[in-house]
Amino acid sequence: MTRHDVAVCIGRFQPFHNAQLHLLERALTIAPKVVVVIGSAWQARTPRNPFTWEERAQMIRLALPEAERERIHFVPMRDYYDARRWVGEVQAAVAHMAGNPAARIALVGHRKDATSDYLQDFPGWALVDVGYLGPVHGKALRDAYFTASTVDAALAAMSSQLPPSTVDVLRAWAALPFHARIREEWLELAKEHAQWANTPYPPVFVTVDAVIRVSGHVLLIRRGHAPGKGLLALPGGFIEQRETVYQSAVRELAEETGFELLHSDMQHALKDVRVFDHPDRSQRGRVITHVHYFDLGERRLPEVHAGDDAREAKWVAIDQLAALEDEFHDDHFHILDSFFDLTST
Repeated sequence: MTRHDVAVCIGRFQPFHNAQLHLLERALTIAPKVVVVIGSAWQARTPRNPFTWEERAQMIRLALPEAERERIHFVPMRDYYDARRWVGEVQAAVAHMAGNPAARIALVGHRKDATSDYLQDFPGWALVDVGYLGPVHGKALRDAYFTASTVDAALAAMSSQLPPSTVDVLRAWAALPFHARIREEWLELAKEHAQWANTPYPPVFVTVDAVIRVSGHVLLIRRGHAPGKGLLALPGGFIEQRETVYQSAVRELAEETGFELLHSDMQHALKDVRVFDHPDRSQRGRVITHVHYFDLGERRLPEVHAGDDAREAKWVAIDQLAALEDEFHDDHFHILDSFFDLTST
Protein backbone atom coordinates (compact mmCIF):
# COMPACT_ATOMS: atom_id res chain seq x y z
CA MET A 1 0.00 0.00 0.00
CA THR A 2 1.30 3.48 -0.86
CA ARG A 3 2.18 5.34 2.33
CA HIS A 4 3.68 8.51 0.83
CA ASP A 5 2.71 10.99 -1.86
CA VAL A 6 6.26 11.66 -3.03
CA ALA A 7 9.49 9.70 -2.66
CA VAL A 8 12.80 11.52 -3.07
CA CYS A 9 16.17 10.11 -4.12
CA ILE A 10 19.23 12.38 -3.95
CA GLY A 11 22.56 11.68 -5.58
CA ARG A 12 25.25 12.74 -8.00
CA PHE A 13 24.94 9.58 -10.13
CA GLN A 14 28.43 9.92 -11.61
CA PRO A 15 27.67 7.40 -13.09
CA PHE A 16 24.31 5.80 -12.23
CA HIS A 17 24.98 2.36 -10.67
CA ASN A 18 23.11 -0.64 -9.28
CA ALA A 19 22.94 0.56 -5.67
CA GLN A 20 21.26 3.76 -6.83
CA LEU A 21 18.92 1.75 -9.04
CA HIS A 22 17.92 -0.24 -5.95
CA LEU A 23 17.05 3.01 -4.13
CA LEU A 24 15.00 4.19 -7.07
CA GLU A 25 13.12 0.89 -7.33
CA ARG A 26 12.29 1.12 -3.63
CA ALA A 27 11.07 4.68 -4.07
CA LEU A 28 8.74 3.56 -6.86
CA THR A 29 7.10 1.03 -4.53
CA ILE A 30 6.21 3.53 -1.80
CA ALA A 31 4.92 6.59 -3.70
CA PRO A 32 3.14 7.35 -6.98
CA LYS A 33 5.56 10.20 -7.75
CA VAL A 34 9.34 10.00 -7.42
CA VAL A 35 11.60 13.06 -7.48
CA VAL A 36 15.25 12.45 -8.31
CA VAL A 37 17.50 15.29 -7.18
CA ILE A 38 20.64 15.29 -9.34
CA GLY A 39 23.48 17.03 -7.53
CA SER A 40 26.51 18.86 -8.95
CA ALA A 41 24.36 20.30 -11.74
CA TRP A 42 25.76 22.95 -14.11
CA GLN A 43 29.33 22.06 -13.20
CA ALA A 44 32.10 22.02 -15.77
CA ARG A 45 33.06 18.58 -17.03
CA THR A 46 35.83 17.33 -14.75
CA PRO A 47 37.07 13.97 -13.43
CA ARG A 48 34.70 14.38 -10.47
CA ASN A 49 31.76 15.53 -12.63
CA PRO A 50 32.27 14.12 -16.12
CA PHE A 51 28.57 13.86 -17.02
CA THR A 52 26.05 16.69 -17.31
CA TRP A 53 22.87 16.44 -15.28
CA GLU A 54 20.92 15.78 -18.49
CA GLU A 55 23.21 12.85 -19.34
CA ARG A 56 22.75 11.42 -15.85
CA ALA A 57 18.97 11.82 -16.08
CA GLN A 58 19.07 9.85 -19.32
CA MET A 59 21.10 7.08 -17.65
CA ILE A 60 18.39 6.83 -14.98
CA ARG A 61 15.52 6.82 -17.47
CA LEU A 62 17.10 4.08 -19.57
CA ALA A 63 17.60 1.84 -16.54
CA LEU A 64 13.86 1.80 -15.78
CA PRO A 65 11.00 0.00 -17.52
CA GLU A 66 9.15 2.33 -19.87
CA ALA A 67 6.00 2.10 -17.77
CA GLU A 68 7.81 3.60 -14.77
CA ARG A 69 9.63 6.45 -16.52
CA GLU A 70 6.67 8.85 -16.51
CA ARG A 71 6.55 8.64 -12.70
CA ILE A 72 10.09 10.02 -12.38
CA HIS A 73 10.67 13.77 -12.13
CA PHE A 74 14.17 15.23 -12.20
CA VAL A 75 15.45 18.23 -10.25
CA PRO A 76 18.96 19.48 -11.12
CA MET A 77 20.65 20.97 -8.06
CA ARG A 78 23.79 23.04 -7.66
CA ASP A 79 26.23 22.01 -4.94
CA TYR A 80 26.31 25.53 -3.41
CA TYR A 81 29.00 24.40 -0.90
CA ASP A 82 26.67 25.71 1.81
CA ALA A 83 24.70 22.95 3.56
CA ARG A 84 21.90 25.16 4.87
CA ARG A 85 21.30 26.81 1.52
CA TRP A 86 21.49 23.48 -0.32
CA VAL A 87 18.91 21.88 1.97
CA GLY A 88 16.59 24.86 1.54
CA GLU A 89 16.85 24.72 -2.24
CA VAL A 90 16.19 20.97 -2.29
CA GLN A 91 13.15 21.36 -0.03
CA ALA A 92 11.74 24.17 -2.17
CA ALA A 93 12.25 22.26 -5.41
CA VAL A 94 10.63 19.08 -4.06
CA ALA A 95 7.70 21.05 -2.63
CA HIS A 96 7.16 22.61 -6.05
CA MET A 97 7.22 19.17 -7.68
CA ALA A 98 4.83 17.77 -5.07
CA GLY A 99 2.31 20.52 -5.83
CA ASN A 100 0.64 20.10 -2.44
CA PRO A 101 1.84 21.74 0.82
CA ALA A 102 0.44 18.79 2.77
CA ALA A 103 2.15 16.14 0.66
CA ARG A 104 3.67 13.23 2.57
CA ILE A 105 7.31 13.11 1.49
CA ALA A 106 9.76 10.25 2.03
CA LEU A 107 13.51 10.45 1.53
CA VAL A 108 14.90 7.13 0.31
CA GLY A 109 18.58 6.47 0.97
CA HIS A 110 21.19 4.39 2.72
CA ARG A 111 24.00 5.26 5.12
CA LYS A 112 27.26 4.62 3.30
CA ASP A 113 29.84 7.04 4.70
CA ALA A 114 30.18 10.75 5.51
CA THR A 115 28.61 11.60 2.17
CA SER A 116 25.33 10.20 3.52
CA ASP A 117 25.09 12.71 6.38
CA TYR A 118 22.57 14.75 4.36
CA LEU A 119 19.92 12.11 5.18
CA GLN A 120 19.53 13.72 8.60
CA ASP A 121 19.01 17.21 7.22
CA PHE A 122 15.33 16.83 6.29
CA PRO A 123 13.46 16.31 9.60
CA GLY A 124 10.07 17.05 8.03
CA TRP A 125 10.42 14.09 5.67
CA ALA A 126 10.11 10.42 6.53
CA LEU A 127 13.44 8.62 6.14
CA VAL A 128 13.31 5.27 4.38
CA ASP A 129 16.72 3.68 4.97
CA VAL A 130 17.16 0.63 2.72
CA GLY A 131 20.24 -0.55 4.60
CA TYR A 132 23.75 -1.33 3.44
CA LEU A 133 23.99 -1.88 -0.31
CA GLY A 134 27.63 -2.89 -0.60
CA PRO A 135 30.85 -1.00 -1.35
CA VAL A 136 29.69 0.57 -4.61
CA HIS A 137 31.11 4.07 -4.99
CA GLY A 138 31.03 6.44 -7.95
CA LYS A 139 34.66 7.46 -7.50
CA ALA A 140 35.87 3.86 -7.84
CA LEU A 141 33.74 3.42 -10.95
CA ARG A 142 35.13 6.60 -12.49
CA ASP A 143 38.64 5.42 -11.64
CA ALA A 144 38.05 2.19 -13.54
CA TYR A 145 36.48 4.05 -16.44
CA PHE A 146 39.31 6.55 -16.87
CA THR A 147 42.38 4.45 -15.98
CA ALA A 148 41.83 1.13 -17.75
CA SER A 149 43.92 0.54 -20.85
CA THR A 150 40.85 0.30 -23.07
CA VAL A 151 37.18 1.20 -22.78
CA ASP A 152 36.19 -2.46 -23.16
CA ALA A 153 38.47 -3.39 -20.27
CA ALA A 154 37.00 -0.62 -18.15
CA LEU A 155 33.42 -1.62 -18.82
CA ALA A 156 34.19 -5.29 -18.21
CA ALA A 157 35.52 -4.37 -14.76
CA MET A 158 32.50 -2.18 -14.02
CA SER A 159 29.67 -4.18 -15.55
CA SER A 160 28.68 -6.12 -12.42
CA GLN A 161 27.97 -2.84 -10.64
CA LEU A 162 26.09 -1.04 -13.42
CA PRO A 163 22.73 -1.49 -15.12
CA PRO A 164 23.27 -2.77 -18.69
CA SER A 165 21.84 0.49 -20.03
CA THR A 166 24.48 2.50 -18.15
CA VAL A 167 27.18 0.30 -19.66
CA ASP A 168 25.79 1.13 -23.11
CA VAL A 169 25.77 4.86 -22.34
CA LEU A 170 29.36 4.77 -21.08
CA ARG A 171 30.51 2.87 -24.17
CA ALA A 172 28.94 5.47 -26.45
CA TRP A 173 30.16 8.38 -24.31
CA ALA A 174 33.76 7.14 -24.54
CA ALA A 175 33.70 7.93 -28.25
CA LEU A 176 33.07 11.61 -27.52
CA PRO A 177 36.03 14.02 -27.22
CA PHE A 178 35.32 14.62 -23.53
CA HIS A 179 36.54 11.15 -22.56
CA ALA A 180 40.15 11.59 -23.68
CA ARG A 181 40.45 15.03 -22.08
CA ILE A 182 39.02 13.95 -18.74
CA ARG A 183 41.04 10.73 -18.76
CA GLU A 184 44.21 12.80 -19.17
CA GLU A 185 43.23 14.99 -16.24
CA TRP A 186 42.24 11.99 -14.10
CA LEU A 187 45.69 10.47 -14.61
CA GLU A 188 47.39 13.78 -13.76
CA LEU A 189 45.39 14.04 -10.53
CA ALA A 190 46.20 10.42 -9.68
CA LYS A 191 49.92 11.20 -9.96
CA GLU A 192 49.49 14.18 -7.67
CA HIS A 193 47.52 12.19 -5.10
CA ALA A 194 50.15 9.42 -5.19
CA GLN A 195 52.80 11.89 -3.99
CA TRP A 196 50.93 12.19 -0.69
CA ALA A 197 49.84 8.57 -0.33
CA ASN A 198 52.41 7.67 2.34
CA THR A 199 52.07 10.71 4.58
CA PRO A 200 51.03 9.92 8.19
CA TYR A 201 47.96 12.15 7.83
CA PRO A 202 45.92 13.22 4.80
CA PRO A 203 47.34 16.55 3.61
CA VAL A 204 45.48 19.81 4.05
CA PHE A 205 46.51 22.53 1.60
CA VAL A 206 46.25 26.28 2.18
CA THR A 207 45.65 28.48 -0.86
CA VAL A 208 44.65 32.03 -1.74
CA ASP A 209 42.45 33.55 -4.43
CA ALA A 210 41.67 37.12 -5.44
CA VAL A 211 38.39 38.68 -6.53
CA ILE A 212 39.21 41.97 -8.26
CA ARG A 213 36.22 44.16 -9.11
CA VAL A 214 36.61 47.18 -11.38
CA SER A 215 33.74 49.05 -13.05
CA GLY A 216 31.30 46.16 -12.97
CA HIS A 217 33.89 43.64 -14.13
CA VAL A 218 35.88 40.91 -12.38
CA LEU A 219 39.33 39.63 -13.29
CA LEU A 220 39.48 35.95 -14.28
CA ILE A 221 42.05 33.58 -15.71
CA ARG A 222 41.68 30.51 -17.88
CA ARG A 223 43.79 27.73 -16.43
CA GLY A 224 46.68 26.40 -18.47
CA HIS A 225 47.27 23.13 -16.61
CA ALA A 226 45.41 20.34 -14.82
CA PRO A 227 43.40 20.29 -12.69
CA GLY A 228 40.86 22.43 -14.49
CA LYS A 229 42.88 22.94 -17.66
CA GLY A 230 41.02 25.36 -19.91
CA LEU A 231 38.46 26.35 -17.26
CA LEU A 232 37.77 29.80 -15.85
CA ALA A 233 39.12 30.52 -12.38
CA LEU A 234 40.06 33.24 -9.97
CA PRO A 235 43.74 34.16 -9.94
CA GLY A 236 45.38 32.42 -7.00
CA GLY A 237 47.56 29.58 -5.80
CA PHE A 238 49.38 28.02 -2.89
CA ILE A 239 50.67 30.05 0.02
CA GLU A 240 54.45 30.07 0.39
CA GLN A 241 56.31 29.34 3.60
CA ARG A 242 57.29 32.91 4.51
CA GLU A 243 54.15 34.71 3.33
CA THR A 244 50.93 35.85 4.90
CA VAL A 245 47.77 34.97 3.01
CA TYR A 246 47.52 38.60 1.89
CA GLN A 247 51.07 38.58 0.53
CA SER A 248 50.39 35.32 -1.30
CA ALA A 249 47.18 36.67 -2.82
CA VAL A 250 48.91 39.79 -4.16
CA ARG A 251 51.89 37.79 -5.47
CA GLU A 252 49.73 35.19 -7.25
CA LEU A 253 47.60 37.96 -8.73
CA ALA A 254 50.65 39.65 -10.24
CA GLU A 255 52.20 36.40 -11.48
CA GLU A 256 49.07 35.13 -13.23
CA THR A 257 47.58 38.36 -14.59
CA GLY A 258 50.25 41.06 -14.45
CA PHE A 259 47.90 43.12 -12.25
CA GLU A 260 49.86 45.31 -9.82
CA LEU A 261 49.11 48.51 -7.92
CA LEU A 262 50.85 50.46 -5.21
CA HIS A 263 50.73 48.72 -1.85
CA SER A 264 48.66 51.55 -0.38
CA ASP A 265 46.12 51.33 -3.24
CA MET A 266 45.72 47.58 -2.78
CA GLN A 267 45.27 47.95 0.96
CA HIS A 268 42.63 50.63 0.42
CA ALA A 269 40.79 48.48 -2.14
CA LEU A 270 40.70 45.39 0.10
CA LYS A 271 37.11 45.11 1.33
CA ASP A 272 36.83 41.56 2.62
CA VAL A 273 38.63 38.26 3.23
CA ARG A 274 36.55 35.08 3.32
CA VAL A 275 37.57 31.48 3.98
CA PHE A 276 36.12 28.72 1.79
CA ASP A 277 36.70 25.33 3.34
CA HIS A 278 34.07 22.87 2.14
CA PRO A 279 35.67 19.40 2.17
CA ASP A 280 34.63 18.76 -1.44
CA ARG A 281 35.47 22.14 -2.94
CA SER A 282 38.64 20.98 -4.71
CA GLN A 283 39.53 17.95 -6.80
CA ARG A 284 43.01 18.05 -5.29
CA GLY A 285 41.66 16.99 -1.91
CA ARG A 286 41.33 19.04 1.27
CA VAL A 287 42.07 22.59 0.17
CA ILE A 288 41.22 25.64 2.28
CA THR A 289 41.38 28.95 0.44
CA HIS A 290 41.40 32.54 1.66
CA VAL A 291 39.66 34.77 -0.86
CA HIS A 292 40.62 38.45 -0.88
CA TYR A 293 38.01 40.80 -2.33
CA PHE A 294 39.33 44.05 -3.80
CA ASP A 295 36.97 46.73 -5.12
CA LEU A 296 38.69 49.45 -7.14
CA GLY A 297 35.50 51.30 -7.93
CA GLU A 298 34.77 52.93 -11.27
CA ARG A 299 37.84 53.39 -13.42
CA ARG A 300 39.30 52.28 -16.71
CA LEU A 301 39.95 48.54 -16.77
CA PRO A 302 43.66 47.97 -16.17
CA GLU A 303 45.62 46.04 -18.78
CA VAL A 304 46.28 42.42 -17.86
CA HIS A 305 48.17 39.55 -19.45
CA ALA A 306 48.43 35.84 -18.71
CA GLY A 307 51.48 34.55 -16.89
CA ASP A 308 52.72 31.65 -14.75
CA ASP A 309 50.24 28.75 -15.13
CA ALA A 310 47.40 30.87 -16.57
CA ARG A 311 46.59 30.48 -20.26
CA GLU A 312 44.52 33.67 -20.42
CA ALA A 313 43.71 36.64 -18.21
CA LYS A 314 40.70 38.83 -18.91
CA TRP A 315 38.06 41.11 -17.46
CA VAL A 316 34.54 39.67 -17.49
CA ALA A 317 31.37 41.68 -16.84
CA ILE A 318 29.74 40.56 -13.60
CA ASP A 319 26.34 40.42 -15.27
CA GLN A 320 27.75 37.79 -17.67
CA LEU A 321 29.05 35.43 -14.99
CA ALA A 322 25.81 33.50 -14.46
CA ALA A 323 25.82 32.39 -18.10
CA LEU A 324 29.35 31.01 -17.66
CA GLU A 325 28.59 28.78 -14.65
CA ASP A 326 29.52 25.53 -16.39
CA GLU A 327 32.94 26.85 -17.41
CA PHE A 328 34.36 27.37 -13.91
CA HIS A 329 37.01 25.38 -12.07
CA ASP A 330 36.06 23.72 -8.75
CA ASP A 331 33.88 26.06 -6.63
CA HIS A 332 35.09 29.34 -8.13
CA PHE A 333 31.69 30.21 -9.57
CA HIS A 334 30.17 29.79 -6.12
CA ILE A 335 32.87 31.96 -4.58
CA LEU A 336 31.84 34.70 -6.99
CA ASP A 337 28.20 33.97 -6.18
CA SER A 338 28.90 34.65 -2.51
CA PHE A 339 30.16 38.14 -3.37
CA PHE A 340 27.84 39.05 -6.24
CA ASP A 341 24.65 37.06 -5.58
CA LEU A 342 24.62 35.41 -9.00
CA THR A 343 22.11 32.61 -8.34
CA SER A 344 19.40 34.34 -6.31
CA THR A 345 15.88 33.65 -7.55
